Amino acid sequence: MMDLVFRDAEVVDGSGAPSYRADVAVAGGRIVSIVREAAAAGCRRPTARRSVDAEGLVLSPGFVDMHAHSDLALLRDPDHSAKAAQGVTLEVLGQDGLSYAPVDDRTREEVRRAIAGWNGGGPGDTSLDLDWRTVGEYLDRLDGAHGGEGIAVNAAYLVPQGTVRMYAMGWEDRPATPAELDRMRRLVAEGLEQGAVGMSSGLTYTPGMYAPDSELTELCRVVASYGGYYCPHHRSYGAGALRAYEEMIALTREAGCALHLAHATMNFGENEGRAPELLALLDRALDAGGDISLDTYPYTPGCTTLLALLPSWAQEGGPDAVLARLADGATAGRIRHDLEVTGSDGCHGVPADWATVEVSGVSDPSLADRVGRRLTGWEEARALLLADRLGTTILQHVGHEGNVRAIMRHRVHTGGSDGILQGAKPHPRAYGTFPEYLGRYVREEGVLSLEECVAHLTSRPAARLRLPDRGLVREGYVADLVLFDPATVASGATYDSPRTLPVGIPHVLVDGRFVIEDGRRTDALAGRAIRRTPPRERRLPPGGPS
Repeated sequence: MMDLVFRDAEVVDGSGAPSYRADVAVAGGRIVSIVREAAAAGCRRPTARRSVDAEGLVLSPGFVDMHAHSDLALLRDPDHSAKAAQGVTLEVLGQDGLSYAPVDDRTREEVRRAIAGWNGGGPGDTSLDLDWRTVGEYLDRLDGAHGGEGIAVNAAYLVPQGTVRMYAMGWEDRPATPAELDRMRRLVAEGLEQGAVGMSSGLTYTPGMYAPDSELTELCRVVASYGGYYCPHHRSYGAGALRAYEEMIALTREAGCALHLAHATMNFGENEGRAPELLALLDRALDAGGDISLDTYPYTPGCTTLLALLPSWAQEGGPDAVLARLADGATAGRIRHDLEVTGSDGCHGVPADWATVEVSGVSDPSLADRVGRRLTGWEEARALLLADRLGTTILQHVGHEGNVRAIMRHRVHTGGSDGILQGAKPHPRAYGTFPEYLGRYVREEGVLSLEECVAHLTSRPAARLRLPDRGLVREGYVADLVLFDPATVASGATYDSPRTLPVGIPHVLVDGRFVIEDGRRTDALAGRAIRRTPPRERRLPPGGPS
C-alpha cells in the first residue's frame, strides 16, 4: 500500500506538455505510480494509507526559487512559511557573491556586518551561532538544523565570489596577485567539491565588484571543471546594462562555463522598453551554442541595502572605513557628487533619484519610524546610514512592467524571488513571487500559459541545477509536489502588508512529507541540503594569466 494518493488531479507535470487527469501515488518520498484517467478508463486505482481528493486542483512539481536570501532564515526559523506556503520546495542560496561560507574568523564577522540588511545576524545579534567555516560545514549545519530535524524546504548553495575575495585579499580595490588568485581558485574548488552547485557574484557590491574580468574568468574555469554554473549579479542593471550582459556572456564563453543571469531585468528610465534588445542578445548567444539561463521576479521595484548605492571607492576597506568616510564632511561631499551627479557604480551608473528610494527595514529598532518612507535626499540618506550602522534595506522603484513581461516569456526564463526576509516592510516578492506568477500572469492576464509557467518554475531550474530526479511529475522522481487551485491561487503579499501568505495552495510536499497541509504549515522539517556530486574525473584546471 502507498503512503498517499492524489485522486483525479489535473497534472501539470513541469515539462510544458498539456495537462492530464490522473491518480498520483507516493511512497517512501517518491512518486511511485501515475494512473491517467483512472476512473474513466476503469483502471485499478492505487490504494494508499491516505487519499486526497484533488478534483479541480492542479498537481505540479514543487517550485524552485533560483535566487533566495534565506541563508540564515532557514536556520533561524523552522516554520519558514514565507517560502513553504508559496509551494517552494527548493531554494538556491549564496547569492550575489556574499554569503557565510567559506570564511575564516575575520571574514565571518565582516560578511555578517556587510549583509546584515539582507539576513540579519549583524553585530550584537546572538540569536544564531555561525559556527561553521567551510561550505561543507554550512551544508551540514542545514541538515542538522533545529535539533537535527532539518529545515523547512531543500536548499542548494553557490560559492559566493565576493566572500572568497574578502577571504583571500580583504576589501582592497586592486588586481589579485598570482598567489591570491590561486587561493581564490582553491577556495572555489573546495566549495564545489563539498557540494556547491556553482558560484555567484555581486558585481555592484564590494569587494566582489573589484574583480576584473580576467580574475572572474579564471574562477569560472574552476566552476566549469566541476560541472557547475556561474550566477552573476552583473555590473549594471541601469546605464550600460546591455554591455554588462554582453560582458558576462563573453566571459563565460571564454571560460567554457554555464551562465545563469541573476534577476535579469532592465531598470531605470534609460532602459524602459529595451527588454527586446536584451532578449535578442540572449538569442544570438544561445543560437551560437551558449549554455545560458536567467531568473526574474514578477514585480517592478528592486530591493537592496542603502549601503549598496554608494560608489565602490567609498566602500573600500569594509564597513568601518565606510562609516569613517560618511562621518567626514569633505569625503561625504564627494560621495554625494558621485551619487547625484556622476552616477555611482553602486547605483548602476545612474544618478540617484531619492524619490524612488523607500526604506524597507532598519537594524536599529529606534529608527523604525523611517520604514515605509521615501528618502528626501542625500543628507537624510547619510544620516540614516550612520545611525543604522549601514544596516538599512530599501526598495528602489525603478522597474518597468513591459520589460518584466517580455523577459518572463523567454525560453530560458526561470523564477527567482530574490526575497529578502528582513525588515519591517520587506519587498512582497519574498512572500508572493510564485503565486503572483500563477495568479496574475497566468490566470488574470494570460502572459504565460499554465503549463509553460509551471515549466519555468520547476523543470527548467532543475535542469540548470542538474538534478536528475526533481522538477517533473514522473514515476521514480522525488515527491516534491504542490497542489493548488488554478481558479483562486494568488499572492496575498502587498507593499503595505508584505508578509501576508498566499491563497489557493492547500498542499505542499517536500520529500513526500506534507509541509503545508490543508493550507496550514505542519511541523515537518523535510528539507535538506542538496549537494551536487562533482564529476568523477575532476581536478583544478591550470591557472591562466592573473
